[in-house]
This record gives sequence, structure tokens and C-alpha cells, in this order.
Amino acid sequence: MDRAAVEDLFHPFGAVTIKRMFGGLGFYSGGLMFAIEAGGEIYLKTDTENLPQFEARGLRSFSFETKRGMMVTSFRLLPEEAHEDQAELRRWCALALSAAKRAAAAKVKKNTAGQKLTRR
Repeated sequence: MDRAAVEDLFHPFGAVTIKRMFGGLGFYSGGLMFAIEAGGEIYLKTDTENLPQFEARGLRSFSFETKRGMMVTSFRLLPEEAHEDQAELRRWCALALSAAKRAAAAKVKKNTAGQKLTRR
């Protein structure tokens, strides 16, 4: 999938920043990565909250081989109908962006919880 095709695909979702990464592409909205492209396929970010919706559809995880074995990521395949139906694309991308927001909030919370208060 070339860059123009990807930009066209995500156009109904809104402004998306595209960055090259590891031979594929990363898709960002509001500075948060919510999707990736690898091997010509689009995968969306999942977490414990939205994963059941992806699993119910049988959407496979993005995985790749490493020196230590198979690495399975938190990204799941974009449903086929979302490629043709703008409402479906917006719905699934919104689920992925919500997962990215929760991950970012959890990271901030974890980082600030580990900081010690200093007195002057």
C-alpha cells in the first residue's frame, strides 16, 4: 500500500501524520500512534478495553519474528469493510485512538508516580 493510498484511506478519519518505521508506516493522530502499516496491511492499536471487539471479528495480531522468537504486538488488523465504508473506518480508528490515549495516560501516571518530591 503506497503513501497516497494510505492518506486516501485515512482521510475520512481526519488529519493523520504518517512516519516511516521499520520498513512500514506509523499513523499518528494528535501525536499518538494509533495504527501501523506492515506488509501492505493496516493494523490498529488495541488494549484490554477494545480488544474484545477485535477478537470477536477474528482480526489477527501483527506479529514478527525476532532472534528470541515470535513477537506478537497489540495491533490488530483493520476490518476489510473499513477500507470501503467511511463510517466503519471512523469507528474502528476511534477505538484504536482511544486505546492510544489510555496507553499515553497510563504512561504519564506511571512516570509521575515514580518521581519523588523534593523540598527546597
